[in-house]
Amino acid sequence: MELVAVVDNDTAQAQAVASQFGCLAFSNVEELFGRVDAASVAVPTIHHRSVAAALMAAGIDVLIEKPLASTLDEADELISLANANQRIVQVGHLERFNPAVRATLPLITHPMFFEVHRLSVFSPRSLDVDVVLDLMIHDIDVVLSFVQSPLKEIRAVGLPVVTEKVDIANVRMEFESGCVANLTASRISTERVRKLRFFQPKEYISIDYGRQDVFQIRVTQEEKFSLHSLMAFAETPSTLPIPGVTLNKPKVEAEEPLRAELKSFLHAVRHRSKPVVSLEDGRRALAAALSILSAIEDHARRAQLHAL
Repeated sequence: MELVAVVDNDTAQAQAVASQFGCLAFSNVEELFGRVDAASVAVPTIHHRSVAAALMAAGIDVLIEKPLASTLDEADELISLANANQRIVQVGHLERFNPAVRATLPLITHPMFFEVHRLSVFSPRSLDVDVVLDLMIHDIDVVLSFVQSPLKEIRAVGLPVVTEKVDIANVRMEFESGCVANLTASRISTERVRKLRFFQPKEYISIDYGRQDVFQIRVTQEEKFSLHSLMAFAETPSTLPIPGVTLNKPKVEAEEPLRAELKSFLHAVRHRSKPVVSLEDGRRALAAALSILSAIEDHARRAQLHAL
């Protein structure tokens, strides 16, 4: 793979990046036409549709950063354009390529309850979207890929704190399968936390996105445990095994998620195969995120938050 060019309407920025990576610098996307086979669309969300549409019409395969688009109509248009132009399109849901998430896939049986936290220290980046589309959508996509069941109900609360958009949000999602997922996302935290935990029959699995590790507790036989033994186990789980309980740390193949994402995209481009994160996956995550924002707005009206 050869990096051909970088495009930025800020010419100085484009030239600075191009100089760093030894490639060409362009100020508009049309200059890529006829020069490249694939492109990464990392512009603000409101421009995803127009930029990706132009690239696909020119015969270029695209990796579109999350969220896929600003609206479901735009997402549907991108799906139609990809089909019409026979283009490979992958959506940039990066956590799907986190080694810990990949290592968890073989462990999934029948997930029934999720508890997810994604907290970030405030940054001026991505303020064109709220925390749901900026941060929580990572976990929405992962949970949807794990559960594989239609959404039944969404309840949510969110507040703007330092920006005019929602900066902290909590949502409860219930699926047709009976699974329930609680997700919290904040971009005004004093610490950085990225953890996903879920329960399925006789199992508890914990993922730390940042450390890229997985921890599994499995009950292997019908047995009652004393409160004392469980509390002792909670204090030092590695040294106090309980009969009937197995601890497992699945092997995780270390890899930078962004590198894995790009390799996966290029593999799909070369082999004309379906990407790991398809346009349909991106639309599904976007639809859930927009429904969450609608639920947040409904809650704000009921609580009369706009009057405060």
